[in-house]
Amino acid sequence: MSTDTPPRRSRFRWIPLRSGRSKVIAGLTALAVPFAAMVGLATPAAAATSATATYTKKSDWGSGFEGQWTVKNTGTTALSSWTIEWDYPAGTRVNSAWDATVTSSGNRWTAKNLGWNGTVAPGASVSFGFNGSGPGAPSGCKLNGASCDGSTVPGDNPPSAPGTPTTSDVTNTSVKLSWSAATDDKGVKNYDVLRNGAKIATVTGTTYTNTGLTAGTDYTYAVQARDTIDQLGPVSGSVSVRTTGGGGEEPPPGDKINLGYFTNWGVYGRNYHVKNLVTSGTAAKITHINYAFGNVQNGKCTIGDSYADYDKAYTADQSVDGKADTWDQPLRGNFNQLRKLKAKYPHIKILWSFGGWTWSGGFPQAVQNPAAFAQSCYDLVEDPRWADVFDGIDLDWEYPNACGLTCDTSGPAAIKVMADAMRAKFGPNNLVTAAITADGSSGGKIDAADYGGAAQSFDWYNVMTYDFFGAWAAKGPTAPHSPLTSYTGIPQQGFNSADAIAKLKAKGVPAKKLLLGIGFYGRGWTGVTQAAPGGTATGAAPGTYEAGIEDYKVLKSTCPATGTIAGTAYAHCGTNWWSYDTPATIGSKMAWAKSQGLGGAFSWEFSGDTTNGELVSAISNGLK
Repeated sequence: MSTDTPPRRSRFRWIPLRSGRSKVIAGLTALAVPFAAMVGLATPAAAATSATATYTKKSDWGSGFEGQWTVKNTGTTALSSWTIEWDYPAGTRVNSAWDATVTSSGNRWTAKNLGWNGTVAPGASVSFGFNGSGPGAPSGCKLNGASCDGSTVPGDNPPSAPGTPTTSDVTNTSVKLSWSAATDDKGVKNYDVLRNGAKIATVTGTTYTNTGLTAGTDYTYAVQARDTIDQLGPVSGSVSVRTTGGGGEEPPPGDKINLGYFTNWGVYGRNYHVKNLVTSGTAAKITHINYAFGNVQNGKCTIGDSYADYDKAYTADQSVDGKADTWDQPLRGNFNQLRKLKAKYPHIKILWSFGGWTWSGGFPQAVQNPAAFAQSCYDLVEDPRWADVFDGIDLDWEYPNACGLTCDTSGPAAIKVMADAMRAKFGPNNLVTAAITADGSSGGKIDAADYGGAAQSFDWYNVMTYDFFGAWAAKGPTAPHSPLTSYTGIPQQGFNSADAIAKLKAKGVPAKKLLLGIGFYGRGWTGVTQAAPGGTATGAAPGTYEAGIEDYKVLKSTCPATGTIAGTAYAHCGTNWWSYDTPATIGSKMAWAKSQGLGGAFSWEFSGDTTNGELVSAISNGLK
């Protein structure tokens, strides 16, 4: 079975089947090194009296042993994360581990769940193992801050969160941090200083000066208090700061937006990684990236694919900066690679996209409590582990008050209610955008929702001016999937970019808040004898990942364009008929976008382009 699929009828979200064990095996090479102190990906959960942790020595071969901890949920609600702490006497240590992140501070050892095994259902258990050396046995065990036998630690609660740090004395290479003290019933011992989610220092006071920084670079800081028995409290709020100086950076490409979507599932079968944005020359030409997708579940923004997002370990040859991930770094995966990309190309802004065609079904429940939904999205986007990576949020609710993969009856005002709640929570300094329908037909999807009112809170709309026609109509008629204008014989009036943009403008959306969508793929039929559009077909043309769809980088050589219609290329080769955009048609569409006063353009999605980024280049050149 293929391990990838392209977008489907807008933006299809697909996650390959991966067991938790497969994720661990992928990183075993990196784990086979001595352990050093580090900060884990998860912060300790509040003390949980409804779970236990037990230790077993699985084997002992004299010079070493295999140990195993098992967490059992003895309560009635699921655990969302777990942290086990224990002491080893001097001379006993952990050397390598699997299914958990293990760290040490002196003789105190801490194990935290990985991204895929933190949730433990009532009555269920989860285990992790390790190889160690030395004769000692564990003592002083705590599970999520409570005794490992399920009892509480009497009279000693974790410390409170310190105040959000403030910055001063910022130079090219250093910054001073100050924060208000945390409180604790037994006293605060010290503070961990976190930079971009990773612990960089432990101090006893409430100030710290971080040196050795890079000029003209963005950093995000937070602090976390520890009490006298080493219980960690919650992480403070975060503060971002840019060091002074710099220079010699790639200049931002023009005043128009050139945005592209990067899909988290592309790292699997497509083997497309953040580094490809550099090697293709794309990074120097774009202004924004939408990272797709986060999910919308149970009224909240949630992680879409934890392995691809922040667990996957990158080798040196795959990494943006040529440096391999290590087992003990607090953030890996695409998020860390995007952080490295921003360091090389500071002009790029990155938004985290939630929803998409498949996951838009979660929005109707979410907008029933818009403030809570906005809070959940803010908490996830601004998580201290990756807050510096993202500059805002993109909401891909593709069919509000209309039908798509599912049907929604939340009413025309729902999109505005959501937009207003998101803007109120994310504030004026974060980007808040949306991908929306391009159905400009009379009584169609644009007419179903208050896009004009919502535009007051959104920075811009990504208008999905593609996927108008395709082989879901198996017998045709053949038609371009991304027509710029109407034409004689078009199968559905209003299904073209010009009509969609005109309707949105008429509803009060400013032109500068509209981006024209470009698909980096084609849609096609087979069994077609007529070269011109309007022919009959027998079904979908074969595609690499899905019938009826193929990347531009493949079509440009396997089925070259034989004509154009309504500003889009089409191709007839054998009995297959395809439509797609080329550098030439993109150039014409960008000229049209500028004549309409649009804010720029966006593309779905980067991996369909050639290795030298010729479609991104065509957008960039056309917007100048």
